[in-house]
Amino acid sequence: MTRTITRSYDTYDQAAAAVEKLEQAGISSSDISVVGRDERAKDSNAAEGAGIGAGIGGAAGLLAGVGLLAIPGIGPVVAAGWLASTAAGAIAGAAAGGLVGSFTSAGVDEEEAHYYAETVRRGGTVVSVRAAAEHAATVEAILDGATPIDRESRLAEYRREGWTRFDETADPYVRGQTGI
Repeated sequence: MTRTITRSYDTYDQAAAAVEKLEQAGISSSDISVVGRDERAKDSNAAEGAGIGAGIGGAAGLLAGVGLLAIPGIGPVVAAGWLASTAAGAIAGAAAGGLVGSFTSAGVDEEEAHYYAETVRRGGTVVSVRAAAEHAATVEAILDGATPIDRESRLAEYRREGWTRFDETADPYVRGQTGI
């Protein structure tokens, strides 16, 4: 049985380090996804979703295929893997759900999906792994060892600011902005 294990990180570099360790542990890049913000991507000459992984530090594996994706309510992000493909397909087909729908179709609880989408909106990066039961403990240890965001603390922070759920029609997030 396969389950989806997801963690969010404040920086792209933390997420990239986790992805590299996952691949070193033998987790197939086809089972790993990353969606988030990387300031180096905006300095890339990559246009309209072209692969930019080598330009932002991905030498091999999943990170070498990182590309740009514009997600409603979030804006441009770097993305790779099955989750990015699902989100891109939903956006291209004008299907409802976008990034939240991609997470929920992968088995992530809807409340968690809204949290992960909002975290990306606010500049974080999410790593999601489809793990077979025999690899789940290894995947969790690697993701947790990369210093993920404490979900409950961050949710409490978002809610203090008035946030209730991800809104893909919202304006891009600006740090210090309240009432989202």
